[in-house]
Amino acid sequence: MTLKNMPVFFDTHLKKIAFALFFFLPFLQLRGRSIADFIISFIAISFLLHTVFKKNYRPLLQGWFPFALGLWAIMVLASMLDHSLHAVLEALAILRYFVFAKALEEWLLQGQKEQKVLSFAVTLAGLWVLVECWQQYLFGVNIWGYPRWGDGALTGPFFSPRAGPALMVIMFPGLMIYPMRMMQHKALSKKITALGMMSFLLLTMVIVGQRMPALLVFFGFFICAILIRTTRVPVILATLIGMGGLACLPVLSPPAYNKLVLHFLEQIRDFPHSPYGQIYIRATNMVYAHPLFGLGFDGFRRHCADAVYIYGMPQLNHFMAGMDPVVGCNIHPHNIYLEIATTAGLTGLVLFVCMVLIWLKKLLLAAVASKDLMLSMLFITLCMMFWPLASTSSLFTERTAGWAFLMVGWGLALVKSANTQRA
Repeated sequence: MTLKNMPVFFDTHLKKIAFALFFFLPFLQLRGRSIADFIISFIAISFLLHTVFKKNYRPLLQGWFPFALGLWAIMVLASMLDHSLHAVLEALAILRYFVFAKALEEWLLQGQKEQKVLSFAVTLAGLWVLVECWQQYLFGVNIWGYPRWGDGALTGPFFSPRAGPALMVIMFPGLMIYPMRMMQHKALSKKITALGMMSFLLLTMVIVGQRMPALLVFFGFFICAILIRTTRVPVILATLIGMGGLACLPVLSPPAYNKLVLHFLEQIRDFPHSPYGQIYIRATNMVYAHPLFGLGFDGFRRHCADAVYIYGMPQLNHFMAGMDPVVGCNIHPHNIYLEIATTAGLTGLVLFVCMVLIWLKKLLLAAVASKDLMLSMLFITLCMMFWPLASTSSLFTERTAGWAFLMVGWGLALVKSANTQRA
C-alpha cells in the first residue's frame, strides 16, 4: 500500500467499522446509551475524515446543514455569554448529532443493502420493546424483574416508564411497515391479517399507559390515512378498535385508565396551574427576557429557580406562574421548541424550524413521488417527533437525540436514493 492510497484504504475500512457498529445502535438506544453515544460520535468523526479524504465539502454547505451549523454556533455563543464552561463544552459536543445525521444521508446508508440491514435492526428493537411490554402486562414483571411503574405505566425493557416514547419512534418504520405492505396485496386474508397487526400495535400503545406517546401514535395513524390512500379504511378501522380498547381500559388496565384518561382530563381542565403549564410559562418568561440568544445549553435547568422569571404573563392574567420556584422548575422545558428557544433564543428557534421544515418537505415530496412505503413511515415518525404541541423529553439527551437524528438521517438517505433512481 503506497502513501497515496492510504486515504482510500482508511476510508474504506472506516466505513465498514462504522456500519458494523451502526447495526447495534437501535438496541443500544434501548439499553446502553453510553455505548450508543460512542457509536454516534465515531460515525460523525469517521464521516468528517471521509470528507477530508475525498476533499468533498459540498454536502456540509448545502441543504439543511448550514441551518444546523447556525443553530449550533448560537448555542455555543449563548453558553459563552452565560459564563458556564460546562454549558459551552456540552454545546460544542451537540455538533456530533448533526454530523451523524449528515453521515447517514451522504455516506453510511447509500446502498439498499445498508438500508435493509438498518430496517431489520430497528424491527428487532421494536419487537423487543413490544414483547417486554406484554410480558410485564401479563406476568407482572419484565425480563429484568421490574414491575410496572407506580402510576401504572408499563416500562417494557426499562426500569422507568420509557417504553412509550421508544415504541412511538420505532412504531411506523420498524413495525407498522409490515402491515402497510400487506395492505398493498389484493388477497383478503392478508388485508385482515394486516388490520389485526395494526390494531394490536395501537392497542399496545394504549395499554402502555403513557399519554403523549399514545396521542402521538393516534396522530400518526391520522397522517397515515391521509398520506396513503390504500390504507385509509384499515387505518380507520384500527383506530376505532384502538378507541374501543381505550374505552375498555377500566377493565383491561385500571392504572393505565387512571393515567391516560382521568389524570389527563384533570390536567387539561386547569392546564395553566398544572406542572406542565407552570413549566411552559416559566420557559416563556425566560425567552421573553432573553429573546435573541437564550440562556445557552441547559439554561432552563440552571435558571428556572431564579426569582426574575417567577411571574405571571401580563398578556394572560389568569395564567399564573406560581410563587414557589419548584413548581415551574425541571431539568428541561418538556417541549422541543421551548427548549430550543430557552437555549438559543428566537434566532436559534427560527433556524431550527427551518431545518425541520426542510426535513419534512424532502420526505413528504419523496413519499408522494415514490412507491417506497418506508419514506411515508419515516415522514410520519418525524411528524410525531417534531409535533410542536407535545410534551417531550429533552432533545439534547442521547435517549432522544439518538433516535431523532437516526430517523432523520435514515429518511434523508432514502430520499437521496429515491431521487437517484428517478434521475
